[in-house]
Amino acid sequence: MVVDASVWVSVLVPQDVHHTQSRAWLEERMREGALLIAPVILLAEVGGAVARRTGESGLGRRAAEVLLSLPNLRLVPVDDRVGYEAARLAAQLGLRGADAVYVATAALLGVPLVTWDIEQRERAQPVVEAYELGHAL
Repeated sequence: MVVDASVWVSVLVPQDVHHTQSRAWLEERMREGALLIAPVILLAEVGGAVARRTGESGLGRRAAEVLLSLPNLRLVPVDDRVGYEAARLAAQLGLRGADAVYVATAALLGVPLVTWDIEQRERAQPVVEAYELGHAL
């Protein structure tokens, strides 16, 4: 499954409203050995969000390092194919650019998308199974 940055940020920022639920969900997926997928832009999105929310640039860098160390996480390059599919879906579904990259990744791989982003989830439904983390697989 493709896991959106909104989930990873909530795991890494204890003050996030979804932190406890996100952390429990992720720990369970890790125990199961589930393959978690994200486009490589995840690193910049999570690093930036963590740094902004905490006011600590070092924590943003550390967040990216933590992601890179996870054995169950597969980062997918954003190549021409993913980029074009993201552009097509952004136009077709009215998605924001980064959101479209996650949706395109899930669509091209034929796997579900898990996110806390309500707009992304709702707009993605015509092309992928998209779940709010609270109702995820």
